[in-house]
Amino acid sequence: MGETEDERTAQASQLFENFVQASTCKGTLQAFSILCRQLELDPLDHSNFFSSLKAAVSSWKVKALWTKLDKRAQQKVYNQNKACQGTRCLIIGGGPCGLRTAIELALLGCKVVVIEKRDTFSRNNVLHLWPYTIHDLRALGAKKFYGKFCAGAIDHISIRQLQLMLLKVSLILGVEIHVNVEFVKLLEPPEQQTEDGESYALNVTFSVQFYEMTLFCLFLGEESTFIP
Repeated sequence: MGETEDERTAQASQLFENFVQASTCKGTLQAFSILCRQLELDPLDHSNFFSSLKAAVSSWKVKALWTKLDKRAQQKVYNQNKACQGTRCLIIGGGPCGLRTAIELALLGCKVVVIEKRDTFSRNNVLHLWPYTIHDLRALGAKKFYGKFCAGAIDHISIRQLQLMLLKVSLILGVEIHVNVEFVKLLEPPEQQTEDGESYALNVTFSVQFYEMTLFCLFLGEESTFIP
């Protein structure tokens, strides 16, 4: 006998809650993988992933998060997720700046890939957050992922918690994340470019060999830069 609608809803809710409550980078990625597999979602379908996830996870517990993310995505600047449709972006470095940029690019409609050479978030340094940063993170559902976020007069957060929060939002919005992958070098477009415009390629280590992209964002501390 098959599952009832209530049972499917409960299972989806629990799988998503496991993802939300994951406390490590590897745990988050594992919970996300299980969530996608069990709910038959394709995380590589970046244009439709968020809407598919919302349809699959519809319990009352997540409605507030969906409302916040929908409100953000509906801002005029994003042109209904089509402002940068067709643009392929690769972000090198999965720190707070890299992940927050990934979120913004995903909202603009880009295909976004993030590579990070580590698979752990271990930086417990505490960051002071400016009021506009707090407002920005709250609008992305920060309280759902970290209930203590800026409670009362608190205006700081550890880098580790901030990375976890932004990692989860990135995944929800269809950003592709690869850990244990390190930047090697940038390969310039060939002289005889066949496609419209120029596409750079990136040589990286481990499981991902090459990505042809139209925009690179490097977030490597003082070496951070953009390559259009």
